[in-house]
Amino acid sequence: MTFQSDPTRTPRTHLDELRRVEDARRRRGRIVVITSVTAAAVALAGLVGFGVYEFSGSGDNGGGTRTQAADAPDPGAPIAGEKDWDARKLTRNHVTTEVAYPMKPPVGGDHAPVWMNCGGAVYAKPVPDVNAVHSLEHGAVWVTYTGKASAADVRKLAAKVSTTPYALMSPYQGQTGAIVLSAWGRQVTVDGADDPRVDQFFTRYVQGPQTPEPGAPCTGGLDQ
Repeated sequence: MTFQSDPTRTPRTHLDELRRVEDARRRRGRIVVITSVTAAAVALAGLVGFGVYEFSGSGDNGGGTRTQAADAPDPGAPIAGEKDWDARKLTRNHVTTEVAYPMKPPVGGDHAPVWMNCGGAVYAKPVPDVNAVHSLEHGAVWVTYTGKASAADVRKLAAKVSTTPYALMSPYQGQTGAIVLSAWGRQVTVDGADDPRVDQFFTRYVQGPQTPEPGAPCTGGLDQ
C-alpha cells in the first residue's frame, strides 16, 4: 500500500497511520497462520483416529468389523444334514383318503382339505399326516419326536413352538431320528433342542421361500 503526501498531515499523524497499517498486516498474518495450523491439526486427528480404529478393530486376519461379519452365521449357508425334495414332484391335491408318503414324517404331497392348527400348537398325541402336510403347505415348521428324545429337549422345543406362529409339534413313531424338523420339501434330524440347526431351520422355513401358499391360515383348522 502507498500513501500520497498530504501537506495537512503532521509527521506524527503520518507515522501513526503507518503503524496502524503495519499492525493490520501483522494481524492478518497471524489469522492465516492460526487457520492453517488448525486445519492441519484436524486432518492429523482424523488420520490418527482412523489408525486407532483400524488397529483396535484388527486381529490376526484383518479389521474387527470384517472379522465379526465373517464369524456371524451366514443366513444363506446350507443346513448340515438337511434333506430336500423336488417341489415339482410334491403333489398338492386335496384327498379324503389316507396317503402313503415315501418319507416319515412326510414333507409334502397330497393331503386332507383341512390343515392341522399350527399357530404355535403343541400336541401331546400324534396328529394325522394328511392334515399336518396341509400345514406345511401353508408355511409351517413341524417338530416331531420319539420316545428317545429327552424330556428336557421336548420341553425346550415345546416352548419354542408355542411362541412361534406357523409352527406345530407332536410325537411321531416311525421316524429314524429322535427329533426331526420338517417344512414343505425340507427336513433335518437334529441332536437336541440346543442344536443350532433348530434356530437356523425355523428362521429359514417358517413362512419361508419353500412355502407353496404363503400367508394361508394356520388357525381355524383341525385341532386335537
